[in-house]
Amino acid sequence: MAGDAWLTLLCAAHSSHAGRWRRALAAHGSPEALVAARPSALAAAGLNDDDIARLASPDVAALDRWRSWLAGSRRDLIPLDDPRYPPLLAQLSDPPLALWVHGDKLDLLTAPQLAMVGSRNPTAGGRDTAQQFAKYLSEHGLTITSGLAIGIDGASHRGALEGPSGTIAVLGSGIDVIYPRAHLELARQVAERGLLVSEYAPGTKTDTFHFPQRNRIIAGLALGTLVVEATRHSGSLITARAAMDNGREVFAIPGSIHSPLARGCHALIRQGAKLVEEAADIFIELAPQLAALLAVDVETLRANARQETTQPMQRFDDPVYRNVLSLLDFAPQSIGDLSGRAGLTTAELSSMLLVLELEGFVEALPGGRYSRLAKRE
Repeated sequence: MAGDAWLTLLCAAHSSHAGRWRRALAAHGSPEALVAARPSALAAAGLNDDDIARLASPDVAALDRWRSWLAGSRRDLIPLDDPRYPPLLAQLSDPPLALWVHGDKLDLLTAPQLAMVGSRNPTAGGRDTAQQFAKYLSEHGLTITSGLAIGIDGASHRGALEGPSGTIAVLGSGIDVIYPRAHLELARQVAERGLLVSEYAPGTKTDTFHFPQRNRIIAGLALGTLVVEATRHSGSLITARAAMDNGREVFAIPGSIHSPLARGCHALIRQGAKLVEEAADIFIELAPQLAALLAVDVETLRANARQETTQPMQRFDDPVYRNVLSLLDFAPQSIGDLSGRAGLTTAELSSMLLVLELEGFVEALPGGRYSRLAKRE
């Protein structure tokens, strides 16, 4: 855990531009040297009078609250000079000075990660797609990183919790201030089986400015960012742009041209994001980065991913799934018609059609219609 010098530095830097503090820290070599430096040396390193005053007289009450929080179970502070600090995040032009962390799976910070973001008001299909993708990606070794928001973020965390590779929730508030409150239980599950992370100290309330800052961390931790349903003005596009600006891959799931929730994804695809139809597509694109992290051969990773996209699914041997496929035609059909013909409730059929869609056998169309794809036999 970081010492008192780091806490003093963070207290002084709390309400000012972190870039000045990173430069001053680099000039002095350590937080201890920075805290002990004379005002003239601090000024020469780029700190202003207010910065220097806060460093000389930190908020003692805040320091005590922070120490109290850190004394709790499974809590930590990982500053920029800590070997546990995520190297991908350190590559940003404006990395956080430190990360407040709740959870004991600190290895997830350096594990291969994929960021998943999207609409706070997704369709039911979009929510299910996010959850299914996250589960699949977790089962295949990717830690899922998102922002704990309502909608696609929450679905992504829940899907990842069904797999073995963990999930990281990056907060736009203090590490102990869970927002939205509706996700208190989800946050508890993430802290138990993954990590809660924030650059904001305990007790920091939410602020509109915090969320774009939070989004750069989501993108910075991950090898790439997947956008699942987003309008043209969605906040998730901030995460995607942060990923692009830092040379990370961006993926987008396309949708109906009539859906406002597809337009953000389509705009990203026009800007160079990779179009994703199946979760395995992501592994094909990320193979070079994953190969470097896992010390395996690039082409082997790609071949395995391609095999996943072409091998028949196990459920295809299930007679109920085979019957649904036999009823589908290449002409669009409504879920209501299919439900009656298949002898299934719409809820049962919707779940099966989602699986078939993710496996590449079925295409979902506007108006609750579905058609069979010729992609697989």
